[in-house]
Amino acid sequence: MFGLLALLTASVFFGAAIYINIAEQPARLRLDHRSALAEWGPAYRRGFEMQASLAILSGLLGAAAWWQTGNALWGLGAAVIIMNWPYTLYFIMPINKRLETTPADQASGETRELITRWGKLHAGRSTLGAVATVIYLAAAYAMTG
Repeated sequence: MFGLLALLTASVFFGAAIYINIAEQPARLRLDHRSALAEWGPAYRRGFEMQASLAILSGLLGAAAWWQTGNALWGLGAAVIIMNWPYTLYFIMPINKRLETTPADQASGETRELITRWGKLHAGRSTLGAVATVIYLAAAYAMTG
């Protein structure tokens, strides 16, 4: 049960993360500097709340599945999904802080470059979500075999 919930939450995390890369970020980059920054702020805050919670929940559920079944794939999947936290704190948070402290009326080409770099780094979160989902799928498959 824990494993299937870990798989579900990792899948939702991945879906939300890849949506940002495929739909939201390209649309944001079509806006002028000021509008792009004004849109990024609330979108980031809402996305952070959702994705951070999903990563923690999926990691805890994956660890519980590992403890329950002894299948190390659940633990590996949990470690991968939790890696979103240090990845975000180390690589993305410095850009977030700069964007969050830039008033929308002072947005510039440099702001656009930061938003563009943010999107590329966010793809790392999408990748971690995809990898965790695949590992959890392998663990679930191993349970049926």
